Amino acid sequence: MKAIAAADCRWAIGNKGNLLVHIPEDLENFRALTAGKTVVYGRKTMETFPGGKPLQGRHNIILTRNPRFEAENAVIVHSIDELLRILPENTDDVWVIGGGMVYSELLPYCDTAVITRVEAEFAADAWFPDLDSSPEWQCTERGENRMYEGLVYHYDIYERSEQHR
Repeated sequence: MKAIAAADCRWAIGNKGNLLVHIPEDLENFRALTAGKTVVYGRKTMETFPGGKPLQGRHNIILTRNPRFEAENAVIVHSIDELLRILPENTDDVWVIGGGMVYSELLPYCDTAVITRVEAEFAADAWFPDLDSSPEWQCTERGENRMYEGLVYHYDIYERSEQHR
């Protein structure tokens, strides 16, 4: 599996149910990488999508503890074990897309993380695990700096080290 997120310089990813910043190029990159793929995310993350509905053009899997939760055009699972049972053996086309709790629970099953790092600090209440301080992860590719409305950001790729796979 792969994780994808946009994080500020402290690894913050959200505040009060919203992304910290909307960068059109980053949203296009997200769409391009996940189109036609399986995306795994939590119920609260789905509520932030347009219309509060699963993403179009992807196979949506929603992880929730709520046994009564339902959503059209999505598979609902209630545990990591249940999720792992329904995933294909080859999870190269499976993307974990949020939120903070889902990232924390599923990062041990990921071998790649595509992170949009925004060189700014925002008020936040949701976080991505700090890959820079983890001995299990290495930044293998740091993208060039880009600008959007005064914000500097770049796309970084992290890989789980071989000894931790």
